[in-house]
Amino acid sequence: QVQLVESGGGLAQAGGSLRLSCVASGRTFSSYTMGWFRQAPGKEREFVAAIRWSSGIVYYEDSVKGRFTISRDSAKNTVYLQMNSLKPEDTAVYYCAANRAVITTRAYEYDYWGQGTQVTVSS
Repeated sequence: QVQLVESGGGLAQAGGSLRLSCVASGRTFSSYTMGWFRQAPGKEREFVAAIRWSSGIVYYEDSVKGRFTISRDSAKNTVYLQMNSLKPEDTAVYYCAANRAVITTRAYEYDYWGQGTQVTVSS
């Protein structure tokens, strides 16, 4: 049974940093793409970043480029999202997701999802 468990969310001030973690279990993820999405109240879930587990190829949504970094640790089966220079508009529930295909920004193409972790950025 595939399980994705996020952690690391919390409260940060504008300009601060947080690091989210997503521990993946239940299968081998070497052929998967791992993604981070976020959903703010009253808004649709949006793509943030993704990484191809085998190659390390990454892709970012424009508004987080240069501020967020996605990475993975194969030994720990964990994907990270390092978030720097946080802005109030980054406030959302952040979700980890996995899909068996190439990097995609479309949420419906992801097969597995975590339960989400809240990130709140105060101004």
